[in-house]
Amino acid sequence: MSEGRDSAVGEQGAGKGRKLKKTVESGSGGAKNRSVGPDSARRAKPEVGAAGAAGPKKKPGRPESHLAMVRRARRINRELAEVYPYAHPELDFRNPFELLVATVLSAQTTDLRVNQTTPALFAAYPTPEDMAAAVPEELEELIRPTGFFRAKAKSLLGLSAALRDDFGGEVPGRLADLVKLPGVGRKTANVVLGNAFGVPGITVDTHFGRLVRRWKWTEQEDPEKVEAEIAAIFPKSEWTMLSHRVIFHGRRVCHARKPACGACPIAPLCPSYGEGETDPEKARKLLKYEMGGKPGQRLSPPPDYPGSPAPPLGAD
Repeated sequence: MSEGRDSAVGEQGAGKGRKLKKTVESGSGGAKNRSVGPDSARRAKPEVGAAGAAGPKKKPGRPESHLAMVRRARRINRELAEVYPYAHPELDFRNPFELLVATVLSAQTTDLRVNQTTPALFAAYPTPEDMAAAVPEELEELIRPTGFFRAKAKSLLGLSAALRDDFGGEVPGRLADLVKLPGVGRKTANVVLGNAFGVPGITVDTHFGRLVRRWKWTEQEDPEKVEAEIAAIFPKSEWTMLSHRVIFHGRRVCHARKPACGACPIAPLCPSYGEGETDPEKARKLLKYEMGGKPGQRLSPPPDYPGSPAPPLGAD
């Protein structure tokens, strides 16, 4: 996701719902009439009665076939493309090296905290050669806010040296090469490939894994097995954007401890409806980031992002 690749390209979904009513100030381009905010839950929400929004209708005693699951999964993807046409990577970066470093730093912390930390980091060490020559203690101090800073500093020093020595100071564009770098696994490699090089990949982070299991797309827990099973459901061209949409939804609506079921735009398609708050008004209060009328995670969001930028470090 070099800034040239940051704009989200949502697929045209079938069954468009009502336009959402909330107008949000864009962080970098003035006011935009964009379909976002708490009212977005109403676009595909089922009828609401005294007990709140109804979940998907199920036929008792008839398990869902694999073909039906695939069709439902693809419909969810189309619906999410309408809800989040602006879905994008939520790490600030300007080139593949910055994305690689930011993704390594994002382990066990939020993208917001990484974005608040990297401006000073990249000002001090703009290239792999610069970072490879860093004094470890000085590097650790710069990345301290992201947590686990000693282990992360070791990874950054190692991968920077490898880029300098083995790849001419450039981030490689192949999975096999990326996973050889210190601190880089398949998840990090797929983030870099999909967003810096345009190579399709599925990013199985905690949000993605949680949602695809809730949606019964897979029962796997191992990230590589999850990746393989989800890859078999969707065309390769959809993998990167699917990852962004699912992760966006997990961060904003389908939370780990208390999903906002009553404000979920895909509630009719979710077999786990009811695990969270089903009252529409209470559920809307659980929405986060631009869906809840609050700042996003990026200090420098893409132009089509309808929310407001995150505050810099020390301003929150």
